[in-house]
Amino acid sequence: MVASTTTSAAELRWDAPGPGPWEAEGAHYPRPLARFGRANVTKSFAAGFAESTARYGLLLSHFEIGIVNGFWYQQPAAFGAPKGAKGPPPPPVLWLLTRLHPKIRARIRETELAFAERRWREDLARWDEKDKPHALTEHRRLLAVAPAELDDGALLDHLADCERHLGAMVHLHHRYTITACFPTGDFLVHVSDWTGKPAGEVLAVLRGSTPMSNGFSTTELEALASALKSDDEARAVVESAASPTEVVERLRAAPGATGEAARAFFDLVWHRAVNYDIGDKSTGEMPEVIVSAIRAAVKGLGKATTDDSKARIVALREQVPSEHRAQFDTLLEEARTINRLRDERGLFADCWAVGIARRGVLEAGRRLVTRSKILQADHAVDLELDELRALFGDATTPTADEVRDRVEWRRTKTVADVPAHLGGAPAGPPDPGLLPAIARRAARAVDAVLSNLFNDTTRTSTDEVVRGISVNEGVYEGTARLVHDASEFGRLQQGDVLVTRSTAPYFNVVLPMLGALVTDRGGQLCHAAIVAREYGIPGVVGTKEATTRIPDGARVRVDGATGEVTILSRG
Repeated sequence: MVASTTTSAAELRWDAPGPGPWEAEGAHYPRPLARFGRANVTKSFAAGFAESTARYGLLLSHFEIGIVNGFWYQQPAAFGAPKGAKGPPPPPVLWLLTRLHPKIRARIRETELAFAERRWREDLARWDEKDKPHALTEHRRLLAVAPAELDDGALLDHLADCERHLGAMVHLHHRYTITACFPTGDFLVHVSDWTGKPAGEVLAVLRGSTPMSNGFSTTELEALASALKSDDEARAVVESAASPTEVVERLRAAPGATGEAARAFFDLVWHRAVNYDIGDKSTGEMPEVIVSAIRAAVKGLGKATTDDSKARIVALREQVPSEHRAQFDTLLEEARTINRLRDERGLFADCWAVGIARRGVLEAGRRLVTRSKILQADHAVDLELDELRALFGDATTPTADEVRDRVEWRRTKTVADVPAHLGGAPAGPPDPGLLPAIARRAARAVDAVLSNLFNDTTRTSTDEVVRGISVNEGVYEGTARLVHDASEFGRLQQGDVLVTRSTAPYFNVVLPMLGALVTDRGGQLCHAAIVAREYGIPGVVGTKEATTRIPDGARVRVDGATGEVTILSRG
C-alpha cells in the first residue's frame, strides 16, 4: 500500500499481519521502516533471535514479525505453540507440558547446560575470536568498493551484496541477543530478591563494564585528541570557522601523527549508521557532529565521570544476606563480563552494514535523479532492490511522486499515530512459578530484561514537570534539544539536553556533547539508560511524552534522582 502525503493513518487499513495479537514495536523502530532491505531485515531478526533462544533453552522461541503500512509489528512465539496463539495454555496444561513433553523437556535441558557451562562465556569468546573479526572483514571488503566507479550493472550487483550483508549482520546481532542479556537478567532477579532494591540501583553496579557505551570509538577519538594537542597548526584548523567538511578534509590530509590518527578515526566512524534504519543518515553525512566531538575531546569535555561502581558494589553487597554473598560475587562477575556485548553486537555488526548499504543506495539514487526517476537521491532508500533494478531499466513505476509519498509517510509518522495492537492485546508471558526450577530461573531472567527494556513510567506529567524513570543520579540544567531522528544531530550543541523518543547504540556518536538525556520510551535496561549510567550524566527515560511536552530550545532542569524534568523557561 502506498500512502500519499494527504493520507492519514486513520484512513488506512490496519489489519493484523497474521492470526493472534500483534504489538507495534516502538523502542527500536518508532517510524515506518525504509523499504530497501526491509524484508531481509525482518526475516534475519526472527531467525537470529530463534537461534539465540534455542541455545539457552528458552520457552520463548522467537518473535513473528509483520510490517503493516511500514510499521514493525511483532508477536511473541512460544516454543511448540501453534502459530498465532493468543496466550499460554491453561496453568495445569503448562505444568504438565513442561514436565512430560519430550521436546520441551529437551529444550529445558539446554537451559540446565547453559547455566552449568556458563555458555555465555563460550559465546563471548566466539564473538571476539571469530564472528566480530569476520564481520569487520566483510565490512572492509564492501567498503573497498567505490560505488561511484561502478557501471549500472555492477552497482546493482553491489547493492544485492549489501542487502545480503545487511541481513547477515542483523542475524548475527540477534544471534547474540540472549547471550548479551541472560547473565544480566539473572543477576538483577537474584539481587532484587535478596535486597528488595529497585532495578536502577542494582544495575548501577554494572557501570564501567561496557566501554563501547562510553562515547563513540573512544580509543581512536582520544588518540586524535592527543595528537591535536601537540599540533598547533592542526588544532587551529579544528578551532577555526572553516566548514566541518573542510575541517575533516584538512585533518585527513594532515602530515605525521595527526593525519594518521585522523584517518584511523574517520575510517572507523564515517560509514557507521546512527540508527537501526537505512533511512537515517550515517555519521559521515553529519561532519558537523564529528567535528563537534573532536573539539570536545581536545578540550577535555564530554568524558565520562569517574567510575564509582566499586563503591556501589560494596554498598549493594552489604545489603545481601551473608549466605548469598558468594553467589552475588559470581553473578556480578558474569554480568559485568558479558555486559559489553550488549552494544558491541550492534556497533560491530549491523551498524556498519546499514551505513555501507546506505552508501550504495545513495549512489543509485543519484543516478536515478539524473534520469528523472526519483526527485532526490536519498529517496532511493524507499525502493526495494527489485524496484531499483526495474527503474534502472525501462520501468516507469513506482513514479517519482509515489516514492516521494513513501518518504513523506516514513518521515512524518510515528508509532504514536498508529494502533498499538492489532488482533487484540497480547496476553503476556506465563506465570514462571508453573515452570520447573531451572526454566523458572531462565524465564525470570529474560522477563526482567524485557520488562526493563520497555516499561515506560506510570507517573503523570504536567505542563511544567515531565516525569519518567530515573536511570542515573545528578542534576543538570541546560537547553533542551528535541531530536526526532539522526538527521537532526547537527542541531546539538555542547551541553545540550537530548530529548528524543528512544536511542540506539549508534547514538553514541553524540554522547560527548550531552549534559543530560531524556526519552519517551524505555526502562532501566534500554540503551539510553545504559549510556546515561556509563557516561555519568543525569538520565530520565520512559516519560512517554517528553517529546510532546518539552519545547525545543527550552531551559530545563533534569533531576536524575527523582526522574523529573522541570521546564524552567520555554525559550
